[in-house]
Amino acid sequence: MTQEELDALMAEADNIAEADDMPEADGATMDAPEQKKPAFSASEELDEDGFPKDYRVDAQKQWPPPPPSADHKMVQQLDDVTRDSEEKATQVLDMLDSINNLLMDGEEEATGIKDVLNSNIEIFEKLSAKFSHIPSFAEQKDKCQSALEALESIETKLQDGQNDIMNIMDMMQYQDIHRQKIERVINVMRALSKYMNSLFESNIDDKSRAPSAVHLEGDRTDNLMSDDDIEALINSLGKK
Repeated sequence: MTQEELDALMAEADNIAEADDMPEADGATMDAPEQKKPAFSASEELDEDGFPKDYRVDAQKQWPPPPPSADHKMVQQLDDVTRDSEEKATQVLDMLDSINNLLMDGEEEATGIKDVLNSNIEIFEKLSAKFSHIPSFAEQKDKCQSALEALESIETKLQDGQNDIMNIMDMMQYQDIHRQKIERVINVMRALSKYMNSLFESNIDDKSRAPSAVHLEGDRTDNLMSDDDIEALINSLGKK
């Protein structure tokens, strides 16, 4: 007996069983068949789409594969990465620009203070030379000189900070390059997805296809129908 004949025989048996169990037409309505959902372990808590809520991807396990939920859709995840990273990169650049402006303002204010200190040093030098018997003029001149040196050090640090910020901004430009690389990967994945869908397309509706056999001759299993089992099945159908 061929596989097609066996499938036809099983289908006939199912039709006979359904005819025996079918209620007579008394106005009763038939319940619509329930929509099938992915089969997972009964102990797992499922979400509204029928997927496990607490599924975790493990590189050491090959089965089961991750369910096609929002957390495991690869292209969608990459789209989220590019969107979020671009948003955060823009915020970082804005903050760096704000810090750079503050440093520039600090350098400008330091320049104004330096002019005042230079003027004070010049005045105290003249007073110290004219009134050499008054030591406070020379002391104040030395203090202004020390403050001027400290201010010049601060001014140098402000300039170094601006240079560092400019270097950071230049390095942040690689974020755009990384985004373009991820988008290229996304485009390749989408092209492969469309190609695979086209490759496996068929004009035959899946609903009209015959079911596949659980076991075939040559499989490594003992759960195969023998000739005696087939004869017994035929005899049982003949008695109905």
